[in-house]
Amino acid sequence: MIREFSPLCFKTLAAVAIGCALLLAPTFPANAGSSPAAANEMQPDAKHDIEIVDITGRKVTLSHPASRVVLGDARHIMELAMLLDDPVAHIAGWRQDKSLDPARYRLFAEKFPAIDDIATVGAGNRQLSVENVIALQPDVVILSLLDAENPATEVQLQQLSEAGIPVIFVDFFSHPIENTEPSMAILGRLFAAEQKATELIEFYNAHLDVIRDRIAQANPERPRVFIQVHATPQKCCASVGSGVFHDFIQAAGGYNLGQDSVPGIMGNIGLENLIALDPDFFLATGGVHMRDRGGLVIGAGVSQDETDRSFAQLLSAPGIAELRAVKSGQVLGIWHLFNDSPMHIALIEELAKRFHPGLFADLDPAATLHDMQARFSPIASDGVWWSDAPAEVE
Repeated sequence: MIREFSPLCFKTLAAVAIGCALLLAPTFPANAGSSPAAANEMQPDAKHDIEIVDITGRKVTLSHPASRVVLGDARHIMELAMLLDDPVAHIAGWRQDKSLDPARYRLFAEKFPAIDDIATVGAGNRQLSVENVIALQPDVVILSLLDAENPATEVQLQQLSEAGIPVIFVDFFSHPIENTEPSMAILGRLFAAEQKATELIEFYNAHLDVIRDRIAQANPERPRVFIQVHATPQKCCASVGSGVFHDFIQAAGGYNLGQDSVPGIMGNIGLENLIALDPDFFLATGGVHMRDRGGLVIGAGVSQDETDRSFAQLLSAPGIAELRAVKSGQVLGIWHLFNDSPMHIALIEELAKRFHPGLFADLDPAATLHDMQARFSPIASDGVWWSDAPAEVE
């Protein structure tokens, strides 16, 4: 059975605890529709109640580890895969507005064919079909802090509560440096996979602490960094003011120029303003989703040739080509989907090497990413994760 602790009193939250929690009624049987393998995996701790405080401070108690969940963000299968031998067996449904890239989806499908049977419970603009979720009878729904900051979520929480379905919030996006560790710990407790979660957290913190400690001791001057997200040569420039890539730049010892003019997580900066900013470094994010937009193509399943061609087109665009950072080769193309994943620790290492080569010459970000995939992921994709400017535009 699942219990709650106080009446629903949900408010917009950042990453802090709130003073009231959600009252949850008894829910459906935990193993309804789940695979025998998933049920057996959870039996060792099945006799003990599991108390969870999620990333917003809401408290939930379950009578058994979760074996059947709905993901608010499909990409969070990557976090489940870092903890569970068969993550797909635990996913009854997911929302597809933040989905896996095609290359990694294919790798999951080869290893876990049942991924094609996962039900869709919503898509664009963070829409969630409560009716579809209730029909799946999950043990719990896992949502993102982005949902917690959406006023429409309060109604959905009330509906799910009335149906006896608990909800927990995690965060790998809005405040990734702050919330990756507690979010992985929450998931580890939810699935009775604390040991694996601890191993991942220790790996993550060991790499992050090297960067934090050296920057704290050396206190170097922070280079002024501009990052164009979902980068295209036609429309300049979407950037970030807080969260996600802002946090990565700051952790690596840079200063994100977007924080001075972009309210919230993402907004636009005009090309004239970018030229006036004259950044020390120009970063750009992209992915396979940018092929149809004529933007930077980089990431899982992408060849270096394709990345070079698309990056050259971006860097030769009027205005961007005249930037001092571009002329001096202080540029980096980045896989956009480092967001929403603890694998961003490898990107932070790469940025630290770029911003402060004297401090971090010994770091090997590619090895970090390889080790992380080998130790904590059931799939390992080839691709281009970050890239220098092609020779012809340096």
